[in-house]
Amino acid sequence: MDQTLINWILACGGALLGAMLNAIWNSVKDLQKADTKLAERVGEIEVLVAGSYVKRDDMDKLAGAIFAKLDRIEAKLDGKADK
Repeated sequence: MDQTLINWILACGGALLGAMLNAIWNSVKDLQKADTKLAERVGEIEVLVAGSYVKRDDMDKLAGAIFAKLDRIEAKLDGKADK
């Protein structure tokens, strides 16, 4: 076999291998970009969820109002039971 033919075969094989590796490298870069975007979106959702909890003062006011209503109901029931 002539050395020139071997050189051409190796060059074509190297070019194909290089093209495949380049495609794989570009795919990895695209996946890294998508992963970064996804991580940012998850972080934004975490902040959004953490910001929508009921504040302690609001919960205390609500609990106070509920217990006041329950005390009034209990007083009415006690008044009915005494009759």
